[in-house]
Amino acid sequence: MKAANFEYRRPASLAEALRLLAEGEGQAKPIGGGQSMGPMLNLRLTRPKQVIDVAALPELRQVREEGAWIRVGAAVTHAEIEDGVHPLLRGTPMQQVAGGIAYRAIRNRGTVGGSLAHADPAADWVLTASALGAEIEIASHAGTRRIAADRFMQGAYTTALAEGELIAALWVPRLGASARWAYFKFCRKTGEFAEASCAALFDAERKLARIVVGALDGAPQALPQLAAQVARNGEKPHRAAVEAAVMAIAPGKDAIDRKLLVAAVERCLGRIFMPEHAE
Repeated sequence: MKAANFEYRRPASLAEALRLLAEGEGQAKPIGGGQSMGPMLNLRLTRPKQVIDVAALPELRQVREEGAWIRVGAAVTHAEIEDGVHPLLRGTPMQQVAGGIAYRAIRNRGTVGGSLAHADPAADWVLTASALGAEIEIASHAGTRRIAADRFMQGAYTTALAEGELIAALWVPRLGASARWAYFKFCRKTGEFAEASCAALFDAERKLARIVVGALDGAPQALPQLAAQVARNGEKPHRAAVEAAVMAIAPGKDAIDRKLLVAAVERCLGRIFMPEHAE
């Protein structure tokens, strides 16, 4: 099957793109790398009258530092982060995560903003952004707003984006010198979406302790009580505590799925506290 007929537009600026979205009255869709939108068009899961290509817009291709934040343009690709093209992202959790997203061909085209907007429950950036305490900059013809990443994804493939809006950037807090970060996911084979995933961040300078589980039925879920316990004790928690925390956020999961989630949390925390033994 191929896409239904649509008009392809390639604006020269973000302002023009936002104008086209506003004029589209819900019948215009932005496209970045096309790794999610392309298949949806071909399967006719979406049938916009206009497709607005924002992948090359200069305003969405920049990475810059602003105070305690790093602003990552929405059209920055996974591969550019993986390869260290942007100095501000070298050696950061984002570079670590980027190298494990899908396959290299996907990373060459896929963008940060596109992945966040698609909001697949098993995707890497929605989980990473939530664990890092990041914020998402949303732009429209009427102006811009920022929303916490853990409030952006409202369910599977459902976000806080309103008609005429697109993601302009991901704002990532700079981590303290002593911050500890880890990410772990189970995949049937390399390159596939995760069946269970976990990201954890402990940053004493920012007074932040977060353990977030992904690959659920909807948005990633934080484990605040477990994170507080780990931060207080400074060591990997007992399995019983992890199992109780997972059960609280995924009561409807079957035993196998819960076991995968528990193992993902344990291995993620193992990379923080016992990196030399991490699997």
